[in-house]
Amino acid sequence: MASWDKLTSRGNVEDRRGFGPAAGGVGIVGVVAYLLFTFLSGGNVDVGTVLQGIENSQVAQVENYNAEDFAGADSYEVFTSTVLGSTNDMWSSIFSQNNLTYTPPHLVLFRGSTNSSCGGAVSYVGPHYCPEDNTIYLDETFFNELTGKLGAEGGDVAEAYVIAHEVGHHAQHELGIMDQIDQTSNEDSVKLELQADCFAGLWLHSIKDLGVYEPAEINEAVDAARSVGDDRIQQATSGQINPEQWTHGSSAERVAWLNRGYSSGSIASCDTFN
Repeated sequence: MASWDKLTSRGNVEDRRGFGPAAGGVGIVGVVAYLLFTFLSGGNVDVGTVLQGIENSQVAQVENYNAEDFAGADSYEVFTSTVLGSTNDMWSSIFSQNNLTYTPPHLVLFRGSTNSSCGGAVSYVGPHYCPEDNTIYLDETFFNELTGKLGAEGGDVAEAYVIAHEVGHHAQHELGIMDQIDQTSNEDSVKLELQADCFAGLWLHSIKDLGVYEPAEINEAVDAARSVGDDRIQQATSGQINPEQWTHGSSAERVAWLNRGYSSGSIASCDTFN
């Protein structure tokens, strides 16, 4: 367990876990988002099964809902706020060095589903960033899927890497990188994701001398990056690997770019587009 209390900055975290699923469910946009995610990951999709799964998930959320479980700032809320605050420090510094102003992102913790400006956030899609409202959406039960279905080792440094990766997407949005890519291109999507991995590595580099985590604990982040490679996900979900459908990069690529940012500590090393 890393010593996160050595980081003193705090980010803007909104805890919606005590609110239960969003009124009206995830809606058709949430369903389409999940179907698209599964298709691009190479999985076989049965629409009826997906719809039933989402409905069952929401029913379970309502049945298990207890607002008191999330009253006040619990340890996970403090953890996410701490990681977010630390990434804010790094990006504010990088932007300032380039005569730019960094606007920190918002982070929403939720369970099941919640409203967002991108048409609704749903657990099935996993942690993600919505550029329309500059917000990261995170259902922490995703990490149970990461360890249970994708075989990741897990750990708090792995979870911090995932948050830093999503913050990387916010930095891309702030820098105008997202506006310059072809949103329909799988190749550009892969480059965007690998750059976010490199940015996550930059953040891990920025705190490595603060005694927050032990040197060996960086392997938690590396293992998480490996576990969410497109080839690994395709193999786990369909038993087949199809590089033409990749949107995030292979396990080897994700690990390589994470390590590149971590080793260099330089944003210049994270140019995946040239």
